[in-house]
Amino acid sequence: MYTRQVDRPRELRPRHSVLNQWDLLEAIPGWPGGKPDPESDPVEIPVNAAADARVAERLRTAGLRPSDTLILVHVSAGNPFRRWPEGAFVETVVSLAGREDRRRIILSSGPSDRAAAARIAEAARAKLGHNGARILDAGEFDLDELRALIGRSQLFIGGDTGPLHIAASTMTPVVGIYGPTLAARSAPWRGRAAKTISVEIDGLPCRPCDQRACVPGDYRCLTTLSPSTVLAAAEAALT
Repeated sequence: MYTRQVDRPRELRPRHSVLNQWDLLEAIPGWPGGKPDPESDPVEIPVNAAADARVAERLRTAGLRPSDTLILVHVSAGNPFRRWPEGAFVETVVSLAGREDRRRIILSSGPSDRAAAARIAEAARAKLGHNGARILDAGEFDLDELRALIGRSQLFIGGDTGPLHIAASTMTPVVGIYGPTLAARSAPWRGRAAKTISVEIDGLPCRPCDQRACVPGDYRCLTTLSPSTVLAAAEAALT
């Protein structure tokens, strides 16, 4: 360590972060070389059998039937720069749940955003009326349980945050929502057989940003990303 320097551009390039980190390995003497490929070198997170059993029981208790289509929507992000507005999540969840009788939706979040997840669920249920029961309440999930839950889902929707990359270890279709970050850098590292759709606003001169401050002040990379765009991606991923 600290004996070789790996040069890299300072700007945020549209190059996947896995490849950026791989550059460091090539400085190791005797490193055989070559680049990783998501087809042959995917992200792997094995399913914990005990966690999977717990999730299966909790889904059954929450009312999920074998014939239902389970959609997991993760509403959290580690900082406000990556959080899609609550109202946008509400509109998307209502549209997804209202379009088909068999759809069931679970909202997940990190510890700091559980109140936000509860508000989104409450608002969506109110808009859905008698169909509000399509939004299931299965409690909170630890990371092993979240991995199992994603694997049991027919669709995962979420921003550029940890659970999105847990989802990369599954074959579950993924819709990723990107604000200040680029999908070219941060999309799930997975093969082509795993359906992955990235949603982002192109053409903003302030994007990508360093996430220390929103210079325009309105988080336009997320606030201008419409629910209809995410919904269209979700419907495409479900087909």
